[in-house]
Amino acid sequence: MVTKNKMVSVSYELRTEPNGEILEAATADRPLDFICGQGRTLEYFEMNLLDKNEGDEFDFKIPAANAYGEVDEDMIIDLPKDIFKEVEPEEMVVGNVLPMMDSVGRHLRGKILAIGEEEVRIDFNRELAGKDLYFKGRILAVRDATDEELEALHSHKCGGCSGCGSDSSCGSGCGSQEDSCGCGGCH
Repeated sequence: MVTKNKMVSVSYELRTEPNGEILEAATADRPLDFICGQGRTLEYFEMNLLDKNEGDEFDFKIPAANAYGEVDEDMIIDLPKDIFKEVEPEEMVVGNVLPMMDSVGRHLRGKILAIGEEEVRIDFNRELAGKDLYFKGRILAVRDATDEELEALHSHKCGGCSGCGSDSSCGSGCGSQEDSCGCGGCH
């Protein structure tokens, strides 16, 4: 049964509309593995899996406010165009997402919304901010997490893997902060 400190393996599909396009999928061949209750996935993702057993299917919605939050207008800013002089011209395209760093060294990802003569409008909201998340999948396996797995998780929280707690990626199943449910990543 899925409870705190259990190693859980799931397959799932993620959409932002009940019957919309699949934005992300974890398959039985490449499942999402995580230790329940350790803050490595969205809280409401785990809450919807609690007390389920191996083989159980799930189908639930996480409202935007409980997923990546609503769009924060303060996270959409105009930056001087000259700070992008090192970016390749083919990368400076509306809709492209650029890896950036703030003044204290945190890694951010900014989506180009507009390019003007003097400024570039960048959106630093997470890609799925303001969107409800629809998950459908199956619990593939549930077991006690080993002491080694719990210790490895703790070492990541303390700065392993490019400093979890930042928007860096780590863990199985994570590639970037846009990996929707935050499953297995450092969100």
